[in-house]
Amino acid sequence: MNLSHFFKTLLFSFLILYSCTSTKNKESGDAAVNNDIKLSENILPDWALGGFNRIKDKNPVITPDSTIKFYCPMRKDSIGWQESDTFNPAATVFGDKIFVLFRAEDNSAQGIGKRTSRIGLASSYDGITMEKRNNPVLFPSEDNVKEFEWNGGCEDPRIALTEDGIYVMMYTAWNRDVPRLCVATSKDLISWEKHGPAFQKAYDGRFKDMACKSASIVTKLKDDKLVIEKVNGKYFMYWGEHFINPAISEDLINWTPILDKDNNLLKVVKPRDYYFDSALTECGPPAIMTDKGILLLYNGKNKKDEKRDKRFNAGTYSAGQILFDINDPYKVIAQLDVPFFRPIASFEKSGQYKDGTVFIEGLVFFKNKWYLYYGCADSKVGVAVYNPNEKTPGDPISL
Repeated sequence: MNLSHFFKTLLFSFLILYSCTSTKNKESGDAAVNNDIKLSENILPDWALGGFNRIKDKNPVITPDSTIKFYCPMRKDSIGWQESDTFNPAATVFGDKIFVLFRAEDNSAQGIGKRTSRIGLASSYDGITMEKRNNPVLFPSEDNVKEFEWNGGCEDPRIALTEDGIYVMMYTAWNRDVPRLCVATSKDLISWEKHGPAFQKAYDGRFKDMACKSASIVTKLKDDKLVIEKVNGKYFMYWGEHFINPAISEDLINWTPILDKDNNLLKVVKPRDYYFDSALTECGPPAIMTDKGILLLYNGKNKKDEKRDKRFNAGTYSAGQILFDINDPYKVIAQLDVPFFRPIASFEKSGQYKDGTVFIEGLVFFKNKWYLYYGCADSKVGVAVYNPNEKTPGDPISL
C-alpha cells in the first residue's frame, strides 16, 4: 500500500466512524452529547421563522408606570394598575397600526402570581414606539366571570383575528385557586365580551375546573395579514403550560380537548431532558399554517437539576419552534434542538424572574416584516424583528 492510498483509507474510515456516531446520537436523542457541541452560529432550518433581531437602543418598548390610575370595580378604589410590572404581550394589526395587549400588575402584593393582573392596550405606527391607553381593556369586574377572575385577574393573553374581523383573545383567568384558560371576543380591541372557560362544556364539564393556560390558535398569512384558519374543517389550537395539547372548536368559544386512547389529554409535545425545554413546553403566539406545515413558536423552561441543558442558566425561559404535519396536526415532523431566542439583554435577565426570561406571546406580520413581542423577566415588554428578505441566524449559543 502506498502512502497516498493509506491516508485516503484512513480518512474514509474516520468519516464512516463519525457518520455512525452522529447518527447514533441523533437517533437515541443523546442530548448530553449535544450539550458538548459549541455552536458559533445558530443557523435555523428553512422551515423555521427568523432569526429575530432586537432593535438597538429601543427596548424595552413597554415599561411600568406608577402615575397611570384606574378606578377598579373590584377594589372600589383608584389604583396604579400598571405600577409594578408590564409583561407577557399579545399582538395584532388593526388598520395601519400594531396593537399590543400586555399584562400589567398593580402593587397590591409581592411575589409572582400574588398581585392582580389586568390587560392593557398599546398601539404603534412603527411597531416600536408605543402609545399606551390609560385604562385596561380586560380586568376583573362585577361580571359573568367574577368567580374565575377575582382576585388574581386576567393574565397572559394571546390574540387571533377571524377573516370577518372578530378578535379572539385566549387568556388566563386567575382566582388564586385554579388558573383557567378563558375566551373573550372583540371587534375593536377595546370593548371585550367575556365567554368564560374555554373547556367548560366539553365532555359534560369534565375539564371546567382543570388548571390550564396558554393557547395558540392556528392562523394563516392571507393578503399580508394573519387570520384564523381551520384545520381539517375545524378551528384548531395548541394549548398547555407543561405539555402541549391540542383542542378543536366549531365556534372559537367552546373548545374540546383531544383525548388519547386511554381517555386522557393527548400530549403532542413533552419536555426533553438535557434540552432548553427540559422543565416545560408552553405555547407561544398563534400557530401559523405554512407550506411546510403548522409552525408553533413556544416557550421552553430549563430544569434546575442535573437533567437541565447546562449551556443555559437553571430555570431560564427560552423560545423554540415546532413544525407539525399539516394533514395530521398531532404529528411533530421537526423541532429545534436549541432555542432561536433566549435571554441575552440585561432587561431580559433582571426583574421579577431573575433566572432570565424571554416569554413570547405576540407575533404579527407588518409592512413586510415579522414583529415578535415578548415578556422580559416578567417585568417589561420587548420586541424583536425578522425581515424575510434578510435571512439571519437565531440567537448565538455558547457554553
